[in-house]
Amino acid sequence: MVTEDMKKTFAERRAKTAAYMTDHDIAAAVFEDNEDHREPAVRYLTGYTSDALLIFFADNRAVLIPWDENLAKQLAHAETIIASSNFGRQSIKAVKEILSAEHTKKTVELPPSTSYPAFLSFVDALPDWDVRCRENSLHDYVASLRAVKDAQEIASVKAAAAVGDHIIDVIEAKLKEGQLHSETDVALLIEKECRENGCERTGFDTLAAGSARSFAIHCFPSYTAGPWADDGLSILDFGVVRDGYTSDTTITVARGALSAEQEKLVSLVQKAYDTCLTLYKKDIPVQKAALKAQEIFAKARRKMPHALGHGIGLEIHESPVVRTSVPPATVFKPGMIITLEPGLYDAHAGGCRLENDVLITEDGNEVLSHARIIRL
Repeated sequence: MVTEDMKKTFAERRAKTAAYMTDHDIAAAVFEDNEDHREPAVRYLTGYTSDALLIFFADNRAVLIPWDENLAKQLAHAETIIASSNFGRQSIKAVKEILSAEHTKKTVELPPSTSYPAFLSFVDALPDWDVRCRENSLHDYVASLRAVKDAQEIASVKAAAAVGDHIIDVIEAKLKEGQLHSETDVALLIEKECRENGCERTGFDTLAAGSARSFAIHCFPSYTAGPWADDGLSILDFGVVRDGYTSDTTITVARGALSAEQEKLVSLVQKAYDTCLTLYKKDIPVQKAALKAQEIFAKARRKMPHALGHGIGLEIHESPVVRTSVPPATVFKPGMIITLEPGLYDAHAGGCRLENDVLITEDGNEVLSHARIIRL
């Protein structure tokens, strides 16, 4: 059900998109979300969850062509909803029929992900239109809008983070009570809590790595049943989704008497986390935080083998990425929600990572999630 507040939010997003189209002489744009290529802009602009074609016009009209018409009528904010079965579930046919009805024939922009053969088919089907498929497109502009969250998006991520915090608290309590022993135990607990706390799903496959596998940045395979939170360092990386928006957190469980090398890993990760959090602020270059983390690790002759963080939202990885190679002109902006996740990994000592979701505010930041290093 689309509420009045949601209608206002969608109207604001669509108004910005339509204005960009007018300024860049784009009459219509095609967005497609399907199994071959997920496109969060469809949900961002209409509220419809998945598997649909969206044709959006510069005059702010939206034609949604969903796989599930009944669900779309419940969830979507669009002037026109037509089941994809009306077009034989063929995107090119649907776009041709909708655009052929337009009195003004101008530019239509396709997703940059469109294959060359598909692009040629669109050109053949739309002889009266200037068909474009390019980088730095309207689609990229909409993705840039999603980097800075509006009030509805922030509320959704906060709701997801709150469920994630609850799950972490449950995990810590059950560990202390001796009720969790394996990677299976903790992964199934997370899914159960998601289902019981209003979540749509997990944000990604839960990465539960016991001490024998925590040396990997992302343990592989993710579906295993080995010991977890056993002696040494264990990692748990998970996210939960509320209203389409995901959290992303990582805890490290340090059990028993750690070796000197393991203690060093834990200490360095915590130091990098605490120090870099002070740099997650408005107008500070994103690169600066990543450089600071690497400086801390380099002094200890260590190197972090991944980015310090990334944006989250409708997707688990969004802009910006917090890494040393980011241009200095890329700065933290109020409304961005970005992970902070320093980590170090050793083939013998295991790994340690600490990750939370951080909202950039006008006067600093707000840590939305409360993952931590748990000592047992």
